[in-house]
Amino acid sequence: MTDKNHLDKRIFELHAKVCKTLSHPKRLEIVDLLRDEKEMGVSEMAERIGITKANVSQHLSLMRQQNIVKTRRDGVAILYSCANPKILVAYDALRKALKEQLEADGKLLEKF
Repeated sequence: MTDKNHLDKRIFELHAKVCKTLSHPKRLEIVDLLRDEKEMGVSEMAERIGITKANVSQHLSLMRQQNIVKTRRDGVAILYSCANPKILVAYDALRKALKEQLEADGKLLEKF
């Protein structure tokens, strides 16, 4: 296998892991919050999303393992932010495509 093929396979594997990590609706909500707020602590995320701090922490741990989020300590607080702005570009592009698809199908106002 050539170096390029090996690199391509590794990128496919990493891509799949990131997509798998982002396949949970609450994790997508976290990405959405961090896009708008830039940095946020677990307590505020839990309150805004409507789940427990423990649950938010579990999601953030998985997201951190895949380098989707990063942390910064501010005194005793740990603040989370998006690790790479290109993740937000990809998130926004996919969200826009899905919204356009729903609008084209006439289903945007329907409840799931």
